[in-house]
Amino acid sequence: MSTLTSDAYDEYHALLARQDAMRLRQRLLQPAGSVRPAESGHSYDGVGDQETIRRYLPLVTPFSELIDHLYQAMFEQHPYLRGLFPDSMEFQRAHLERAFWYLIENLDRPDEVADFCFRLGRDHRKLGVRPVHYEVFESSLVSALRRSAGEWWAEELERAWVRMVRFAVAAMVDGAHEALAEPASWNATVTEHRLCGPGVAVLRVRTAEPFPYRAGQYARVESPLLPHAWRPYSVACAPRSDGELEFHVRRTGPDGVSDALVARTRVGDQLRLGPAQGTMTLDDAPPGDVLIVAGGTGWATAKALLDDLAARRPRDRRAHVFLGSRTLDDLYDTAALSELESRHSWLRVTPVIGEGPGSTEDGSLAEALARHGDWSGHVAYVSGPPAMVSTVARHLAATGLASDRVRHDPLDVTPSHPGPSRTEHRLKPHASRTAFSVA
Repeated sequence: MSTLTSDAYDEYHALLARQDAMRLRQRLLQPAGSVRPAESGHSYDGVGDQETIRRYLPLVTPFSELIDHLYQAMFEQHPYLRGLFPDSMEFQRAHLERAFWYLIENLDRPDEVADFCFRLGRDHRKLGVRPVHYEVFESSLVSALRRSAGEWWAEELERAWVRMVRFAVAAMVDGAHEALAEPASWNATVTEHRLCGPGVAVLRVRTAEPFPYRAGQYARVESPLLPHAWRPYSVACAPRSDGELEFHVRRTGPDGVSDALVARTRVGDQLRLGPAQGTMTLDDAPPGDVLIVAGGTGWATAKALLDDLAARRPRDRRAHVFLGSRTLDDLYDTAALSELESRHSWLRVTPVIGEGPGSTEDGSLAEALARHGDWSGHVAYVSGPPAMVSTVARHLAATGLASDRVRHDPLDVTPSHPGPSRTEHRLKPHASRTAFSVA
């Protein structure tokens, strides 16, 4: 696969930086009161396209094949783009598949999709992604759709996908434009690296420039050991006067970003951070006591929220934390947890041992919540592995806790209606289009 040379790659990014500077100058010279791109709106009724895309899903799923065709077309037509991606494309392919499912499953909520893509566009600036790249992506997607669908390709299939992608891209471009005045990424120096149990490290870093964020948010982190490979990690503290940030990282396998951060990073090493993301903050939360449910390194988010709550807790507002772990040995950072509980009478902590694969049912966080009372008057914050978050969120909803009182970051999206296989459809070439509906 062709890639840019180092000099050409640096020259390319220097050109992009100059273009950003020109757009920022143009924005600063706009008359006062001009409408910002994010306020201009993108009217889109996604219900019809959602139905069409679901109806034709058997022609383009599993998405792994579609995505392979897409990247093949993209890199064949524009080899320089390969330099914007990590050497291993496995994570990128999985990320794009989740993004496709997210869009399809949520097209009937266009405002939610637009907000999500707006934030995504702000974050994607760190990758060197520009509006022209989205045009290349669209043409490559069209090529991939036609190749995947083959003889069963239909114009309405292609039009629905293109409208969906253009709607998402418009919001992403707005997000990137809105963030022109802030850095695309922040350089950070590791000031502390501490191993805290099997495969878990707590890192403290200090950025060269102020890093704006709120307690409960996360940032994507890049190690120089794996260029262009970014992974999300929650900031495990509220904003501090010394500007330091804390991250909790669990090693999930060899040779990945988590392995680099846990096993091959030392004090003094440099990292890069993308902009803060996430809406799981105490700001604008409805009134009520706080319920925090965390599993594994989801404790990082819980810790940041407790820091924030301790600093500006309204009178008589209490917090109850359920902290899940597979085994006692997997509990880490217990000194910080004990200190928080001893200093604050309004805080109660319940450890739950046995959460995770192979756990007994009565050891789960959801079961522990059921045993410990009524949470209907609380505001709940849930963080940890996606399966755990999903289970706990469903349990809280089943107990009557309103959806606007349950906060968690977006989960990996999987299809709720897998539909019949492509082979099953092709055995019926004369059937009506509704014959392979997945609705």
